[in-house]
Amino acid sequence: MSRLRPGWLVALCGAIISVSAWLPWLTEGSGRVTAIGGIVGDLPAPAPGFGVGQLIVLLASVLIVAGAMSAQGLSARLASSAALAVSVLLLVLAVWYYRLYVYAPVSAGYGWYLGVAVAGVAVLLSVWTMVAAWATAQRAPTRVQ
Repeated sequence: MSRLRPGWLVALCGAIISVSAWLPWLTEGSGRVTAIGGIVGDLPAPAPGFGVGQLIVLLASVLIVAGAMSAQGLSARLASSAALAVSVLLLVLAVWYYRLYVYAPVSAGYGWYLGVAVAGVAVLLSVWTMVAAWATAQRAPTRVQ
């Protein structure tokens, strides 16, 4: 019987966060802006060039890799610790995005809510992954030479 590997759930959260960046994060009337800078309607983009939204997508990709490495047992302790750090950073960046760009009459879109909720779940799952990785490392028999 195979044991549950929570690293795959962390990787799934990273994928969902990456997809949520393509959904509307800012709305005003008929205008919508995605986290990566896509514009629909008359709402102007928050800032040209590389910004918080693009960094969120980049870190979501790192979270996918860290979760998969932890699930496969490739440097599981290091990968699970990195997954926890990246997931906390993703949550902080999503809140920072809100503080930077949401002001009256602009409101947060459903993509932002999805991203923040999944980032919060990713933090909890990363803690579970880290505990599982460190507990497995403690149970592993040591070789005496």
